[in-house]
Amino acid sequence: MAKHRTESEIAAGQLISAIQKEWGKELGNNNAPVSEAVMDLAHELLQAKSTENIKSILGQRTVAEFLGELWVARHPSVIPAIKGLEEALGNVHA
Repeated sequence: MAKHRTESEIAAGQLISAIQKEWGKELGNNNAPVSEAVMDLAHELLQAKSTENIKSILGQRTVAEFLGELWVARHPSVIPAIKGLEEALGNVHA
């Protein structure tokens, strides 16, 4: 039987996938450990499962703030996945 995943779980999974692509590009250089740490943070959101639990982890922070705004700014290809998760959470930040 297939497991039912919430919209926020799906969006968090897509965010992890986007981060993994960036991490893969950086393997072998000094930036890879930082991207791996960001990926770990995204896994924390996925493991929270429910929208309420994810919101609790984020607190008043945006997803970009939680992951690290500097890292996000240096990896703009993950921004659509961040926006997707925020939309799934009902937290659309300008």
